[in-house]
Amino acid sequence: MNMEYSKKFFFTVAFLLPAMIAGAQEKNKMTHEMTEFYSPEVPVVTPGSTIDGGGFTAPSDAIILFDGKDLSKWESAKGGAALWKVHDGVVTVDKSTGDIQTKDKFNDFQLHIEWCVPKDIEGSSQARGNSGIFLQGMYEVQVLDSYENKTYVNGQAASIYKQAVPLVNAMRKPGEWNVYDIIYKAPDFKEDGSYRNYPRVTVIHNGVVVQNDTEIRGTTEFIGLPRIVKHGAGPIRLQAHGDPSKPISYRNIWIRNL
Repeated sequence: MNMEYSKKFFFTVAFLLPAMIAGAQEKNKMTHEMTEFYSPEVPVVTPGSTIDGGGFTAPSDAIILFDGKDLSKWESAKGGAALWKVHDGVVTVDKSTGDIQTKDKFNDFQLHIEWCVPKDIEGSSQARGNSGIFLQGMYEVQVLDSYENKTYVNGQAASIYKQAVPLVNAMRKPGEWNVYDIIYKAPDFKEDGSYRNYPRVTVIHNGVVVQNDTEIRGTTEFIGLPRIVKHGAGPIRLQAHGDPSKPISYRNIWIRNL
């Protein structure tokens, strides 16, 4: 719907406006109406409502990925059913079963996801509430307890892992819900497999912009430099990190195709 609207709008601007302006300028009678468009009309979307912790329920055009009831939209990254624990409206990471990912695949999107570190979390640095959100299954936005917990800055919460440091640390303390709103632009590739346009991402953490149209240089490797791997649409993958601390929980996950 949005893409179709954009095509119609840009067709109008590209082809009708120049002719209208040229004709008006010839007569020296340019008026304000000549730069105003009334169709196609902008699609109406009903926004969500606020919930405890600062998040929002899904708007009317969103795809609900997790509503607190089940993991029917998810699968194990290894294949088969997603086996993380759903309880009390949240899903808690099960480190013994590995990562989970959406069954659907996405390109450009707006992703909303909320996560909570246990109030009694223990550990330090990367061994403290570690998880991650992989965009198109390739590029990790770090999830970690970064509340008074020092670690390498390109590995703290809201970093593009091992690449881009967040502009600020907007972390809430353990036991409180953190909110990520992620706006992602997928890459496209040349015939030789290199990027024609790099993937880009904006991350808003608890209402604060922490990644501002950040260029992602390739895969987010634990060891080594980013790699360029040609790919198409991909899933949202949530990490079951192997650190020894208590697992984190997620809730209210939805996505909008852009």
